[in-house]
Amino acid sequence: MKGLGLNLIVGMASMAVMWYTCQAAESNLHPLILVPGSGGNQLEARLTEGYKPSSLLCSRLYPPVKDKEGWFRLWFDPAQVVAPFTQCFAHRMMLYYDQILDDYTNAPGVETRVPSFGSTRSLMHLDPRLKRITAYMGPLVKSLEDIGYVDGETLFGAPYDFRYGLAGDGHPSHVGTKFIEDLKDLVENASTCNGGKPVILVSHSLGGLFVLQLLNRNPPSWRQQFIKHFVAVSTPWGGAVQEVHTLASGYALGVPLVDPLQVREQQRSSESNLWLLPSPKVFDGQPLLVTPNGTYTANDIEHFLNDIGFPEGILPYKSRIVPLLEHFPAPGVPVTCIIGSGVKTAETLFYDDRGFDRQPEIVYGDGDGTVNMVSLLALESEWADRANQPLEMITIEGASHTSIIKDEDALNRIVDEISSINSYVFSS
Repeated sequence: MKGLGLNLIVGMASMAVMWYTCQAAESNLHPLILVPGSGGNQLEARLTEGYKPSSLLCSRLYPPVKDKEGWFRLWFDPAQVVAPFTQCFAHRMMLYYDQILDDYTNAPGVETRVPSFGSTRSLMHLDPRLKRITAYMGPLVKSLEDIGYVDGETLFGAPYDFRYGLAGDGHPSHVGTKFIEDLKDLVENASTCNGGKPVILVSHSLGGLFVLQLLNRNPPSWRQQFIKHFVAVSTPWGGAVQEVHTLASGYALGVPLVDPLQVREQQRSSESNLWLLPSPKVFDGQPLLVTPNGTYTANDIEHFLNDIGFPEGILPYKSRIVPLLEHFPAPGVPVTCIIGSGVKTAETLFYDDRGFDRQPEIVYGDGDGTVNMVSLLALESEWADRANQPLEMITIEGASHTSIIKDEDALNRIVDEISSINSYVFSS
């Protein structure tokens, strides 16, 4: 993939399909934008003549159902993920890092786009045909509608291509940067549509990392004018041990009959998965992974990537990702972190001499079942001495990483916080 021209990046990179129009809304509510986590919105693909199938099974004829322009839902469609089509799915979801361009691109011949940017449509459920079992932010959207929010007027969604991430200063990140620009535009348009009211940003998981980057990449005057409050739900500020597991042995996506080894290469290629690896600043010397040959901590990620057979991940991790992990600048706008606790969460992985193609033995600690408690609480210690940074922590015992935006009790806590934000004015 080396040497691809920038015009090809534009052609293969993810596009956001806008789905909102500016309609003046008469409401006492502050406009609210939902930013999903990794895998939390639909993703569509189209195969061009440059596509080279990994097998006859994966030809451009599959899947048979496409729209008139050749687009089909790549994420999430169970029929594409399960055997024998798992390898087709993985190949089409692959990203490639180009050292010359210092950026990530799709696989050759694969175009992707994010449907319904600006609306909550593509993040309510991942498969429109299986709304119940693939529900994501649907319950949260309904709870917000119950207190008066209206999609496209006071309520908006900001889906994105979650395979891509961002990079430190001086490094291009075409897709991730475009999303940040689109999100900024959405914030400004949502405010304009609502009489200039500043916006409440509500994120889940990975979405919180993008929102914090949005805030800190714009001047204080912009934040003061356009941002009312940032509500970060289940954000992995310092990464998660689960990502070590994913890159080492693969993750079955929570889907039965999926062999984690068949999707491991694709998961290693994901830029955002590198971003979600445990941060040295947060995890420090905690043992993350133990083998007969040694122990790996967050300070040993480069060695870990090499030893699992993924040396090509070292350069982008070291040059692009590490600068994002070194500090969490306080944005100077009110922030509420809502987290789950009391759910067993992978803390240390143990592999025997059979290597990383086997699933590990796991020692568990506290967290939300996906993100470790030390990561969920990272901002509390990082901003402890920031007098001008309002920060509230809300902990929901027993709420898991995903149930926190679905279960009634947890939803009530989130909606209560949003109602409170709508009822007061910060003197900032």
